[in-house]
Formats: sequence, structure tokens, C-alpha cells
Amino acid sequence: MTYDTVITDSHIILPQGMVNKNIIIDEGKIVRLSNDIHACDNKIHGDGLVSIPGPIDTHVHYGVYSPINEAAKTESHAAAIGGITTMMRMLRLGDSFSSSLQAQVDAASQNHYVDYAIHASVFNLQQIHEMNLCVEKGVTSFKIYMNLGGEVGHVYMDMPPNSSQLVASQVDVTDEIVEQTVKMAASLGCPVLVHAEDYESCGCGIKTAKEKKQDGLSAWSESRSPEFEAKAIRTVSKFGRDYNCVIYFVHIGSDRALKQIEEEKKLGTKIFVETCPHYLTLSYEQQSSYLAKVMPPIRTEHDRMAIWRALSENRIDTVGTDHVANQLKLKLGGTDVWGALAGFPGIGTVIPILLNYGVNQNKISLEQLVRFTSRNAAQIFGMYPQKGTLETKSDADITILDLKKEKKVTSDLFGGFSDYIVYEGINLKGWPVKTIVRGKIVAEDFEVIGRLGHGRLVPRKIN
Repeated sequence: MTYDTVITDSHIILPQGMVNKNIIIDEGKIVRLSNDIHACDNKIHGDGLVSIPGPIDTHVHYGVYSPINEAAKTESHAAAIGGITTMMRMLRLGDSFSSSLQAQVDAASQNHYVDYAIHASVFNLQQIHEMNLCVEKGVTSFKIYMNLGGEVGHVYMDMPPNSSQLVASQVDVTDEIVEQTVKMAASLGCPVLVHAEDYESCGCGIKTAKEKKQDGLSAWSESRSPEFEAKAIRTVSKFGRDYNCVIYFVHIGSDRALKQIEEEKKLGTKIFVETCPHYLTLSYEQQSSYLAKVMPPIRTEHDRMAIWRALSENRIDTVGTDHVANQLKLKLGGTDVWGALAGFPGIGTVIPILLNYGVNQNKISLEQLVRFTSRNAAQIFGMYPQKGTLETKSDADITILDLKKEKKVTSDLFGGFSDYIVYEGINLKGWPVKTIVRGKIVAEDFEVIGRLGHGRLVPRKIN
């Protein structure tokens, strides 16, 4: 029998460790791992390279600063260059799901190079009542922003398809909204993603810092204390226990937040934890540029090392990027840290960062890399065993790595919407050299060669 593709002689990372076998692919699926030589239409030579299950970026913002029909093209291009095979979008709509969700789904459907899934953000009671409509459309996870409300309730929603106008909104994600979202998600069998910062505390902290004329990333961090994270974590974790809902904390970057999560787990809350590359690589003690402004803020060197320690000890489940597809003219729109926009691009650099600073420095193993970037995400969000594994009959999503490849990071390397990157000029060792989505090579040696529209909305099961 002649198969579509065979990847020969690569080091394959499985849960039990590394094996040296050929990967047999046919009709977009993994057929088997084999020592035999098989006839094929396309042979990929993997000598000296490492093959891993396709990484899943659990946390991507795109469609906010350019419409989804354009953003899907640019950001999935960046994802493909960076070895990401599935990107999970944080959908933010200001009006009802019944009036706006379908247009967003339709506009995305022909414009991705890699596969994608959607988390629906919930801001008001009307959206809570329509969460079941999201599930019917294949959107089976929900996001709440505990950082948005009162004086700090400003947010940009996603643009309507084919629009070019920013959609500014003022929201108030009260404890009632949080509790009712958790309650409804639990009844639907869906996890809730949580941005855990208490907005009232943040509002007071920012007001005080401005009155004292403080500036810089240190002032930004201190105005949004890790104690405000811990307070929000306590609040939502109790709701999670009350309604037996899975809580997934996004972008955890402080030692204090980690410790509070451990306490809530002991009380019985079902919790998963995500961190981001910037909490592993940046601190306000070492970084001064406003480009690194993000919510929650980058913290101290102590916090950075605590996140690495938690990752190496498997107390963190996933690494998502919190990628924001914005541009410098908006990012640096003010004269101080308070006027700068929060968030920055990162989907293209997550895998090389984890390879350079993690695997190549013996902080994490390749098996852990696969768990943090692929397998755990697939299991948490109902995509396993279609995604997150190299098991027979799974999607042939495979990223091939060259652990010895060295390359300098530049803002134009990934072809995304953003015209800057916080890692500009840094040399990283360990890069993806081939990105394969459902058996098709979509990117090779830093060039996208796949077909636009190849990416599909991933069907998900409710756990």
C-alpha cells in the first residue's frame, strides 16, 4: 500500500519517552509508528530532528485590532511559522451571541492556515442566557474577565467582520456575573477560563499610583498587586466548588497566585493553570520598555523563577501565549506606562522560548514540553484524542523541531499583523522547522507554504 506521507528517522516524543520510528500518515491521520519502510507519495527526512504532537496555543487574541477575516490570515501565518498547529481564540463580543456569533464563525472559516477553536468571553447576563447557543456552534469553553469593571472596565471588543473600526466598550464583570457564568457553564459541562484580578482593587491601585506620579513597569505591577490576583482566585474558586465547575486560570505569573491556587485545590476546586512565555522570561526588574506592559503584569525575578519551578514540577498545566495582535501606534499611544496598551504578540516565539530556556537548559524535558503545549490542552478542552497525541487515528498534527537551530528573533519573521515584538534581537536555540496540520505541511523553514483555508474549526467534546 502507498501512503500519503512518511516522516523517517526522527526522534518521536511520546508520553513514555523518546522513540526512533517512522510516522506513517494517510488521509490526514496518523496510521502508525513503524520501523518498516513504507511506500509513500511524500517522504520527509527527519534525521537528527524531533517530532512532537502539534502544539496548541490555548490563549490568542486576534480580531480585536483588525477584523477576523484579515486577522485569521496574519495570525495563523505567525502561528504556522512558530510551529503552532491549533490556535484558540478569545472571542469578545459586546452584543448578544445570537446576533453576532455566527458572522464571526463564518468569517473565520476560510481564513486560517492552521486549525483553530474558540473560547467565548462573557460580559453580561444576556450572554449568560445564550451560552447554550455557543455550545451548539462548537464553542464549549467560556472566559470571564474579573479585571474589568468600575473605573477599569474599558475593553476593546472584536471588530465585526470586514470592519476597520475599533469597538470600545465599558463593561462591569461583577461577582454576580462571575457566579452566574460559572453556574451556567457547569450546567453545560464546560470549563470557565478566568482572568483573575479583582477590578475594584486594581482601580484603587492605579488611581493611587497616578496620584503619586509613579511610572514604569514596576509601578504598573505594584498598582495591580499579586494580592489582587489572590483575592479574585478565592472568589471564583468558591463558585467553582459550589457548582462543581472546572476553573482554568489563564496567564498566571506570580508566586502569590500559585500559592492561592494550591490552597483552593486543597479545598476541592477543580483547577487547571496556564502560564505564558513572558512570565518565564521577563521581569520588571530587568525590563524597562513599555512594550512589555501586559495584564497581569510581569513581576519580579523571584516570581519568574517561581513560575519556572512550578512548571518543572508539573504544577502548571499549559503554556498559552496571551498573544495580542496589535501595532506600535496603538501600543505606545501614551507618554507613560498608563497610556500604553496592554498586551503584545507572542504566538511565534513560544516554542523556541521553551526550547531555548527550558529544554536546552534542562529546566523541562521534551516530554514535559509536549504536555504543556499540546496533550494537556487537548484533554482539558475536549480535543483529545483527535489532537494532542500521535496515537493511531489522531489528526496528523506534527511539528518537527531542530534543537540545534539558532536564529535571531525579529518583528518581521512571522508575518503577523504586529510590527514589533518584545524579544527583538534575541538569539534563540531550538526552532520548529516544519509545521504539519492534518497531514499537510503548512510551514517549512520559516516560510508558510500551506493553503489559506486549510485550517478548520476543531470539533470538541464536552468533558
